[in-house]
Amino acid sequence: MKILITNDDGIYADGLLRLVEWSRRLGDVTVVAPKYEQSGRSHGIVLNKSYEIRKSDVFDYLSVRSYSVDASPADCVRFTVDKIGDDFDILFSGINNGFNLGHDIAYSGTCGAAFEANYCDIKAVAFSTDKGDIEKASGRLDEVWKHISDNGYLSVSTFLNVNIPAEMQGIKVTEQGGAFIRDHFVMTGDDMYKAQAYMKKDMSIGFDLRYDTDAVLSGYCSVTPLSVNRTDREAFSKMSV
Repeated sequence: MKILITNDDGIYADGLLRLVEWSRRLGDVTVVAPKYEQSGRSHGIVLNKSYEIRKSDVFDYLSVRSYSVDASPADCVRFTVDKIGDDFDILFSGINNGFNLGHDIAYSGTCGAAFEANYCDIKAVAFSTDKGDIEKASGRLDEVWKHISDNGYLSVSTFLNVNIPAEMQGIKVTEQGGAFIRDHFVMTGDDMYKAQAYMKKDMSIGFDLRYDTDAVLSGYCSVTPLSVNRTDREAFSKMSV
């Protein structure tokens, strides 16, 4: 299997390192990752200016070729397809230091790279965990990948968004949930504000394990099939009558 790996935490991130080390057992690995952290870049790309792309030696000790890209995760994929090759069997993105659940998927650079891979006809799996839990999540990759492979999920979906809690008690296929995290804007100086995250999910109303947010908060690894097609099918069917 020919594997492309990227992330949004940057080429030196611990989650990327652990994902690369694990992925080498599955096939031939190429890493093309942002030079600096690109969290929250979503599916954004750089237009109308040049940016640096360099061969990196970060993963030479693993005999894995790598490149650093001074742009977004989606740009990493775009460059790869144009200049390195479009014959990758799969993209792995992550392991992200922070869950990508519910509405937050729209902001995620980790998921943005996976969406871009799908645009280029490459299947993708995005891996995320809670902040500070990279080591524990990486220890579950074998179990999660076996579950995905044994059940043939990638034969019916081209993009799986996987969130692995530290104390994983099982794996569930889920739908994308709703609001998970929101921001207050806190004044930090004259005309200066900083976003401060808070939990939006109402924990008092119980959990519905059909949704990624609820499943992960209940201790399950969520595997959510996502699509690049944003058509509202229900509305379309009503509007086209």
